[in-house]
Amino acid sequence: MSRWPVALVTGASSGIGRSIAVQLAADGSDLIVVARRRDRLDILAEELRAAHGVKVEVLVADVTVPEQLAAVEDRLRHGTPPVDLLVNNAGAGGQGAFADIPLDRQESQIRLNVLAPVRLTHAALGRMLPRGHGGVLNVSSIAGLQPMPHVATYAATKAYLSSFSHALHEEVRGKGVSVTNLLPGFTRTEFHGAANLNRSIVPGLVWMTSDSVARAGLRAVARGRAQCVPGLVYRILTSVSALTPWSLSRRILGALLRS
Repeated sequence: MSRWPVALVTGASSGIGRSIAVQLAADGSDLIVVARRRDRLDILAEELRAAHGVKVEVLVADVTVPEQLAAVEDRLRHGTPPVDLLVNNAGAGGQGAFADIPLDRQESQIRLNVLAPVRLTHAALGRMLPRGHGGVLNVSSIAGLQPMPHVATYAATKAYLSSFSHALHEEVRGKGVSVTNLLPGFTRTEFHGAANLNRSIVPGLVWMTSDSVARAGLRAVARGRAQCVPGLVYRILTSVSALTPWSLSRRILGALLRS
């Protein structure tokens, strides 16, 4: 039997979210898959049902829209069967000078990367803690470890999510529930294209696959770990980052991301 009989995954239609959904289904988890694109979710659901014989519920929602976010919260708070694992994967970025990016895009990014996981986690924990069983996997980013000029809002939202995840991990310790912060680096998904990232500045060596990131994250939350940094290169960078003054890192990153 799967450790997570029922899992809800946001941003499940592509990238890391899709890989997480596929791996959970292969392990026998029934799924609630959440994203904006019904066509992709329907295709994914049919694939998982056929390949693994699991139940897959499709929940079409743009979690930046309050009414649609509320529908996902309601599934977590009151739906049957209850959710054992919540994966807050949906996220968005954007590259450019803060003052040049329209404010509504910045606000949408904050709603997606911060407000949605906060509200969904609150809904999920409300049922997990009384049952003494559950997990939350928050997909953050190594971008949140340092201030990042030209991706300022994105990096700040991920710093929030990482701090939030670590705090909750401690709050629920010993209660049968785990909260894990997943910090991917550059991963080959649609995300970086949508964020207008200049891929030429990123060496090929550091790119990871969504499958490997998903595998590492699911293993970490199953083991009750507070944080997971997939890939040796990124574990080294994370250690170096912790020792690097912001005054230095912001100048280095500013020069790189400006190019």
